[in-house]
Amino acid sequence: MRKVTAGLFHSVDGVVSDPNLWQFDSFDDELGMGLDRMIKSVDTVVLGRVSYQEWAGYWPTASVDEDFAGFINPVEKHVASRSLTEPLEWENSHLIEGSLEEFVGGLKERDGGEIAVCGSISVVRQLLFAGLLDSLTLMTHPVVAGRGRRLFETDDPITRLSLQDQYRTSKGNVISTYGLLGE
Repeated sequence: MRKVTAGLFHSVDGVVSDPNLWQFDSFDDELGMGLDRMIKSVDTVVLGRVSYQEWAGYWPTASVDEDFAGFINPVEKHVASRSLTEPLEWENSHLIEGSLEEFVGGLKERDGGEIAVCGSISVVRQLLFAGLLDSLTLMTHPVVAGRGRRLFETDDPITRLSLQDQYRTSKGNVISTYGLLGE
């Protein structure tokens, strides 16, 4: 069975949105190498509408970070949206029809590499609480962002996690990977 993974840049105070506003100079070579290892095992990406629209407007013509652009542009992308319609403009992008949980459950049963949820805070939450997310990696930067969207909300259910891996980079980022307890 294929794994479904997610990784989010994260501030000490829990903000996961708009890391470009608070990452500053803490993105280091070790963090980059970890992301490179991750994308080597991924052949399918799941995105929410907001992340899809932001990324589709940037990555197809991006001149920086050619390694990530070389990964994200050709990879198979599935988009969870109630408002977008086919055909989607970004290459290899397709709308998810029906339930996100049923679709991702079906993807897990197919042959292939890892399935990565990229960005897409609400999709990460939905798949985690549905028991479909095999690992959640939080790349915590040594900064208090103050404002921004957090991954978890005050009315989320209590959900027990297990620490699968953790390491610290030279610039003080702490990369922690969690799975559901008992997985």
